[in-house]
Amino acid sequence: MPTSARITVIGVGNAFRRDDGVGPAVVARLEERAADGALPAGVRLACRDGDPGRLIGLWEEAELAVVVDAAHTGAGCPGRIHRLEPDGRTAWGAGAASSHGLGLGEAIALARTLGRMPGRLVVYAVEGADTSLGTGLSPAVAAAVGPLAERVREELALHLPGP
Repeated sequence: MPTSARITVIGVGNAFRRDDGVGPAVVARLEERAADGALPAGVRLACRDGDPGRLIGLWEEAELAVVVDAAHTGAGCPGRIHRLEPDGRTAWGAGAASSHGLGLGEAIALARTLGRMPGRLVVYAVEGADTSLGTGLSPAVAAAVGPLAERVREELALHLPGP
């Protein structure tokens, strides 16, 4: 199996909770890029709600898993992008880097315990401002979607061997 088939990008979130939909919005942008041939063949793009079991099922055999999720820090800066690369020493508490009650932090802890982590996990967390019911990202978060999709594409290119 080619290396690119072992890469998974997961957009976590709910498009009906405003800024919580940033993960799916970034994946949608990457799907557009894939249709134009700007992504390596075989990269799996998926959107999920943050359930730990579903996240682990998507990333467990990947060489590289990239997760995009909304983060709510209270007095943060909406649209700010954080890149995190959890290692075996990093402890993630409940809801860490996520706007979900159960989600990414729990998935990482459970996957470590079960020995089902991807070869490498990269998390992009985007600070959000509005998770009320409704569709559409806040202006600052919407402005982050394109640049973040490009950063993810670059992350994939760095992982793949040269020509």
